[in-house]
Amino acid sequence: MTHQLWGGRFATPPAEALDKLNRSLPVDHRLWQEDLRVAGAWVKALTQAGVLSSSEAEQLQGGLAKVASRLPALPLSDLPDEDIHTLVERLLYEEVGAVAGKLNTGRSRNDQVATDLRLWTMGALHAVDAEVVALGKALVAQAETGLDLILPGYTHMQRAQPVRWAYIMTAHAWPLTRDRDRLRDALRRTSEMPLGVAALAGSGIAVDRELLRKELGFERIAPNGLDTTGDRDFVAEALFALALMATHVSRLAGELVVYTSSEYGFVKLDDAWATGSSLLPQKKNPDVFELARAKAAVVLGDLVTLMGTLKGLPAGYSKDLQEDKAALFHAVDTILLVLPAVRGAIETMKPVPQRMAAALDPALFATDIADALVAQGVPFREAHGLTGKLVRAAEQAGVAIPDVNEAVARGIHEALPGILQALGTFADSVERRGTVGGSGKASVMAQSAELRTLLG
Repeated sequence: MTHQLWGGRFATPPAEALDKLNRSLPVDHRLWQEDLRVAGAWVKALTQAGVLSSSEAEQLQGGLAKVASRLPALPLSDLPDEDIHTLVERLLYEEVGAVAGKLNTGRSRNDQVATDLRLWTMGALHAVDAEVVALGKALVAQAETGLDLILPGYTHMQRAQPVRWAYIMTAHAWPLTRDRDRLRDALRRTSEMPLGVAALAGSGIAVDRELLRKELGFERIAPNGLDTTGDRDFVAEALFALALMATHVSRLAGELVVYTSSEYGFVKLDDAWATGSSLLPQKKNPDVFELARAKAAVVLGDLVTLMGTLKGLPAGYSKDLQEDKAALFHAVDTILLVLPAVRGAIETMKPVPQRMAAALDPALFATDIADALVAQGVPFREAHGLTGKLVRAAEQAGVAIPDVNEAVARGIHEALPGILQALGTFADSVERRGTVGGSGKASVMAQSAELRTLLG
């Protein structure tokens, strides 16, 4: 007969279709290590409360150790047990016999699964954070090696002003630091222990919850059993942090898809991080970035799934919450798949200075010209309009802005001929934006240094 944690009041076993719907082991088997940690801590608490003798506690701890050694070799998804808690108890019975029935004294699957999942989430957030750091450092390394490369900066995907390649790389590293802040914040609220509240109203056994907290490494004890057994805010927060992180990576990926295209050619991907075409032999496709871009939608879907599940649930545990793990596991798996791949592509990609320089258009000096007019005492709105007239004059004459006929330029404003002669290089233009947070060399170097500090 299949081992169950319930059933005494039922005359018949669950219908096959219900059993399939109700069974969560194919998903929650991933919590086996956490479930054993929680079980071990609970044995200590029951022993202190006088429920278990020292001999029984020793038997149970030894049995849990044997279960831990067996579980990795088992086909967990294919076993008939209802969930990971049922499986652990069944195996524990096989190892130590009837004393296994004392393990769940005073606790419920409700506080047990909430505790397991919080522990798993804490570990997952640490793992994701490590990959965020690695990607951020890869971007900073690209910034530092490409500090003196100048290319167009874009708004609306139109060339706007010259900037440093390093400036673009740091622009994509800064969101990752905010992602780390969100991960840390989510971790802080996840680190609250439900164990010891049983199904909802508190344990009937006088267990020491502070002992349990210390044993399991939580920062705080959940203050209300009805709340904590149904609380999945921590899952929602983790999923939001992951979804926004995936969006940041998608934006980076989308920009690099453009830059690696034949039309731009600002960057070349290493062969190990590109793919080919089944028909077109010449193709070198940035699939790593295209897939990263698509995966953002997948993680967002996981967040929406959970939020839709939580909406309208009463306080306490409802079986709807069984679906929380699938969304969380999938999002974490997706992020941990994407981040190393994007990092590898970033670490090995090579900027193409010649293509970057070739894309620099003298029209990018337009803002410099307007700023120079302002320095001559012209109000900015008027300077903007005058520069626009100069741009139009260059277009009509079919020449670059600095090559506009001197008389034509003087006819627009008397200071323009001198301003055009003093424009200098594109690098000079970049250095004119030397404010904190700007694209000047000193500013970008300071940003790189600060990013390295923030990324640990």
